[in-house]
Amino acid sequence: MLNYLTAALPAGTSAAARLLALQCALRMNTKMQVRLPKGMLRSLGLNASQGPWHELKQARWLRTVPENTSAKAAELLDAALLDQAPARPDRMRAADWALRASSPSTAGTPEPLRQLASVYLAAHADPEDGRGVSEAEQTARSCGVTLATLSALLAQLTATGLLKSWRICSDSGDLHWILARGKGSHDISHQRDTAGPRSPFAGSPWSEQEVW
Repeated sequence: MLNYLTAALPAGTSAAARLLALQCALRMNTKMQVRLPKGMLRSLGLNASQGPWHELKQARWLRTVPENTSAKAAELLDAALLDQAPARPDRMRAADWALRASSPSTAGTPEPLRQLASVYLAAHADPEDGRGVSEAEQTARSCGVTLATLSALLAQLTATGLLKSWRICSDSGDLHWILARGKGSHDISHQRDTAGPRSPFAGSPWSEQEVW
């Protein structure tokens, strides 16, 4: 879904709007309607600003509908989302996992850009050893930054304790990284093991890499 949204959203879409779009896309029903509890938006730091919603409306990706006191509601306008796998129960589990992976406690900051990068890096890493690899240019696009500023973002994530190490291969252009392990909330696989089901994809044929 992250890779799909990279192509579907305008290049200048902010990290906060991308985080919001990810949760909307994973939580929508078969009628492309979604309700996001305000408590969930608070946990992502997205409850205080209308900016992300306005960006997605300007991109004609969604339209908001009258809200109630407990949730924000919207109708998604990107019909191609219905063609994205997996089925809704698996997407809901993925949404819950993404919520934990992008939380300020995991990313080490309430800053949306680093929260989005935290989700991307965790989703493309091996859940056992935390090692991941992706094209550096694709990583930058998915996180809403330029390739020139990607290194600074990765350095910040290393400083906050999310990453143990990273490097960009000059010959292939691939980014290799290792997530920090054994740091409580920074250990995403540990969160999955202890918070509810053993894995958000338990009972599903979809791996994290396939979903993302």
